[in-house]
Amino acid sequence: MASSGRCKLKLFLICIVCFQCTDGFYLPGSFPHKYEVGDQLSVKVNSLTSIDTELPYGYYTLPFCKPLDGVKDSAENLGELLMGDRIENSPYQFKMFKNESEIFLCNTNPLSADDFKLLKERIDELYQVNLNLDNLPAIRYMDKDGYLLRWTGYPVGIKAQNVYYVFNHLKFTVLVHKFEQANMAGVIGSGDGAELITTSDNSSDIPGYMVVGFEVVPCSVQHKADMTKKLSTYSKYPSAIKCDPGAVAMPIKEGQPVAFSYEVSFVESDIRWPSRWDAYLKMEGSKVHWFSILNSLMVITFLAGIVLIIFLRTIRRDLAQYEELDKEAQAQMNEELSGWKLVVGDVFRAPTNPGVLCVMVADGCRILGMAVVTIFFAALGFMSPASRGALITGMVVFYMFLGIVAGYVAVWLFKTMNAGNITGWASVSWKVACLFPGIAFLILTILNFLLWGSQSTGAIPATTYIILLLLWFFISVPLTLVGGFIGTRAPHLEYPIRTNQIPREIPTSRFPSWMLVLGAGTLPFGTLFIELFFIMSSIWLGRVYYVFGFLLVVLLLLMVVCVEVSLVLTYMHLCVEDWRWWWKSFFASGSVSLYIFFYSINYLVFDLKSLSGPVSAMLYLGYSLLMAVAIMLATGAIGFLTSFIFVHRLFSSVKID
Repeated sequence: MASSGRCKLKLFLICIVCFQCTDGFYLPGSFPHKYEVGDQLSVKVNSLTSIDTELPYGYYTLPFCKPLDGVKDSAENLGELLMGDRIENSPYQFKMFKNESEIFLCNTNPLSADDFKLLKERIDELYQVNLNLDNLPAIRYMDKDGYLLRWTGYPVGIKAQNVYYVFNHLKFTVLVHKFEQANMAGVIGSGDGAELITTSDNSSDIPGYMVVGFEVVPCSVQHKADMTKKLSTYSKYPSAIKCDPGAVAMPIKEGQPVAFSYEVSFVESDIRWPSRWDAYLKMEGSKVHWFSILNSLMVITFLAGIVLIIFLRTIRRDLAQYEELDKEAQAQMNEELSGWKLVVGDVFRAPTNPGVLCVMVADGCRILGMAVVTIFFAALGFMSPASRGALITGMVVFYMFLGIVAGYVAVWLFKTMNAGNITGWASVSWKVACLFPGIAFLILTILNFLLWGSQSTGAIPATTYIILLLLWFFISVPLTLVGGFIGTRAPHLEYPIRTNQIPREIPTSRFPSWMLVLGAGTLPFGTLFIELFFIMSSIWLGRVYYVFGFLLVVLLLLMVVCVEVSLVLTYMHLCVEDWRWWWKSFFASGSVSLYIFFYSINYLVFDLKSLSGPVSAMLYLGYSLLMAVAIMLATGAIGFLTSFIFVHRLFSSVKID
C-alpha cells in the first residue's frame, strides 16, 4: 500500500509539472534536474553511428579512454535495444559551473595492428561519436559557405593527404539556466526522469542550475609523449592546449599510443529548460517545407473530392433508375440493363482463399490502429526525442494489445463469409497472431545474422529476442484468441441477397483488371511521398523527426484517399460485370506499398549514394520491405472493409422480388 501511495504521489507531481511548464514547449517523459555549483556532471556515450554504413558499433570497440570505475551500461528500454542504442558511462566528468582546461584524460596502449586498422576503417566510413549530458546529445556547429550547420556528435577522425588523424581533444560548452523554483512547481528529477524528489524551503536559497545545452568542438592536438607519461587521469596538462578545429596534428600510427584530453566551460543562457530541445528540432535539413506539402495536400484533397462527388452522383442516379422500373421492366432487366445490377446473384460469392483474406484484413486493422495511436501520442509529445526508444516501445506495446481487435475482425469476417458458421475460428485467430509477427521475425532474424557477423550493436541481443518471443506468445497470441472468441459471439452480417449456384461468366475486357488495381496506388502514394522523404531522412540520415502532428494529418488524409480509391475501383469492376471484387478492393488501396518500396529503392540509389557495403544495402532493403508489407496490410484493410460495407449497402437498396 505504501508503494502504491508513492506511485500516486509521483503521478500527481508529474501532472503538476505538465500544467505548470507553460512558458515553453514541454516534452512529457523528461524532467528538470537541479544541479548546485560543484555538483558532479557525468557524460554518457552512445553507439558510434555512420550514414555511410548504417551499422552502429559500441563506443569502446575503438581504443578510447575508459572510466576508472569500469564501463557500465545505463538503463535501457526495449525501443533502445531494437534501435541499436547502447548508453554507457564515460570518463568525461564535469563540475557544475566550474570551468576547467587542459584536463588530461588518458594515454592509450600502443595501437596494435588491429586497432590501427579499425581506426582507419571507422574514419573512412565517417563514423560519429555520440555523447549525452543530462539526456541532451552533444551538438556540433559548423560554418560552411556562410550557413551555420548543426550536427549531433563529432567524427572519430579525418583523413588528410593519405594520413589519418584522430580527434583526441574535446572542447565542451555547457549551457545552463538558473533554476527557477516557481516554474518547476517544487518538483525536480534526473535528466532521464528516473526519479523524482521534492524540494524544501531550506534548499530554495541555494543557487542551482539546469543544463539547457551541450556543445562540443573536436580538435586534433599533438601531445608531448614525455609529458603524458607522468600524468594521471584528470591531471592538468603542463602546457596550454590550443583547440583549432580547422587544423589537424595528431596522426595515428601503429605501435604508438594516443593521448586524450578535454576542456569544459559553462555559459549561462537565456534558454529555458522546456525549450532546450529547440536547437535539435530546428536542425538544417530537417525543416519541413510546409508550403509545398500543404499545397500538395490541397490539390490531392480537391481531386479526391471531385472523384467522390461524381461517384456519389453516379450511384444515386443508377439506384433511382432501378427503383423506377415497373414489374414488367424488371422482368426484362437482363436484356435492357447492364452493369452492376447484373451481378446481383454473384456479388457475395465467397472469394478464393477467404481465410487468408480475413487474416490479412485483421492484421492490417491492428497495424493501422497501432500507427494511429502511436502517432497520436507522439503528436502530444509523449514519444519525443527526449525519450529515447519510446516510439519503438510504444509501437510494440500497442501492437500487442490491439491483438483483441485483430482477432475480433478476423473471426467476424470469417463468420460472415461462412453464413454464421464459426467452425475453424481458432485456426483463423492463430494465423492472425502469427502472420505479420512471423514475417517481421523472419526478416529481423536474417538481418540480425548479418549484424551479428558485423559485430554491430544494431544486432538484437539474444535476451531481447527471448523477451520479444515471450511477449508474442504469452501476450499477443492470447489476446488475439480472446478477440477471436468475442468475434464468435458477435452477430455476423447477413447478406441481403442469395448467391446463385452457378457463377456468372465474366465478360472479357480489353485490359487486364489487375493493371487498373495496381495503378490505383498512385493516388494514395501522392498524398504521402513528400512526408515519406522526411521520414526516410530521419531514419537513414540521422535527422530528427518531430512533426508528428502533421504526420497524423497526412495519415488521416491517406486513409480517406484509400477509401475513395477502393470504392471507385470496386464500383468500376461491378459496372463491367466483374463480381470478383474482394481481393481487388484490398489491393486497390494496398498497392500503394508497391510504390513506397520502389521509392525506397530510388531513395537508396539517388539519396543514399554514400551507403556502402552489401550488409548496409541488405539492411536497408530488409527494413524497407518490412515497412512496405505493413503498409500494404494497413491500407488494404481500409480499402476492403469500406468496399465490403459499400457493396452490402448498395445491394441492400435493390428491391429483389
